[in-house]
Formats: sequence, C-alpha cells, structure tokens
Amino acid sequence: MKTRILSLVAIFILATVTTTFAQQKRIDAQASTIQWTGYKVTGQHEGTINFKGGALDFKDGKLVGGTFTIDMKTINTTDLSGGMKDKLDGHLKSDDFFGVEKYPDAVLNFRKVVEIDDNVYRVAADLTIKGNKSPITFDIELEDHSAETQLKVDRTKYGIKYGSASFFDDLKDKAINNEFDLAVTLKF
Repeated sequence: MKTRILSLVAIFILATVTTTFAQQKRIDAQASTIQWTGYKVTGQHEGTINFKGGALDFKDGKLVGGTFTIDMKTINTTDLSGGMKDKLDGHLKSDDFFGVEKYPDAVLNFRKVVEIDDNVYRVAADLTIKGNKSPITFDIELEDHSAETQLKVDRTKYGIKYGSASFFDDLKDKAINNEFDLAVTLKF
C-alpha cells in the first residue's frame, strides 16, 4: 500500500513538472497579421491574409514547435481599389493561383527549431498550399507575447505556375516572379 501511494505521488509530481515546462500558446488570430508582397516585371502588389488559428509550443521557456492555419479565402489586395482590386483578388482566389474554393486553408507545421540567438530561432517547417507540401526555412524572433518573421515563398513549389517565366516563354512584361514575401506578426 505504501509503495503504491509513493508511486502515485511520483507520477503526480512528474506530470506536474512536465506540464510546468511544456506549454502551448495559442495565437490571437484577430491580432496576428500576415502581409504579402507579390512581384512582377512592372511592379508589385501588396495585401493581407488572415489566420484561422495556430499555436507556438514551448519547453523550458524555449520555442520547440508550432502549427498555423491560414484562411486562404481572406486574400485581400491593399494597394488597389475598386474594380482593379476586385479583379486581382478574384484572380488570386481562382485556380490560376490559390484555388481557394477547393483549398480554403494553407498550413504551416514546424519540424525543427534551433535557437540561434537570444529569442531568435531558425525554423525548418512544412508549408502546405493547394494540397502541395514543401519545406521552408526561416528565422523567427520572439519578444514578450509576440513573434515576428519574414518568409520568402516560391509559389511554383505549390503548383502555382501562372505567369511564371520559368514555365512559359514570351511573357515579357507580363511575367510574375515565382517568389512572394510574407511579413508575419504573431500575438499570443
């Protein structure tokens, strides 16, 4: 009986210690932001896209993981207005680009996290867009209850080839860069 009580106490202490050091922090999807910039030969366009949700995982106060879901239906161009904005938003949501009716979510899952400086981590992750998963690496900096990162995404790795000079000849000034940038701020 005494041995059983000691075993239960040991299990309780171990569970408490593990819980104390491992923690998941959910992001505030409304306060967190994703700003995108897409480039073409004749200029660029900018906009936003929203998170559906996500969380960062910590152990002993250090970042060890994370997973995020992005609501692709919220793609929004911010540098245009009126009919031009509506046209570009519609095209980005179409099958030529992100096909949001069939693929409403994009998902980012951290695979490996290495601290490279105080509160700065190098993340190896898998990004899934349009049902295509591809590895991506980026640095993320944490401060208080927020994190910031910049990602460069090659859209062709996700089957998005529209207007790419890598796949189509004679595009001239109609060519669209394969890479686009994401500036992400997480609040948790």
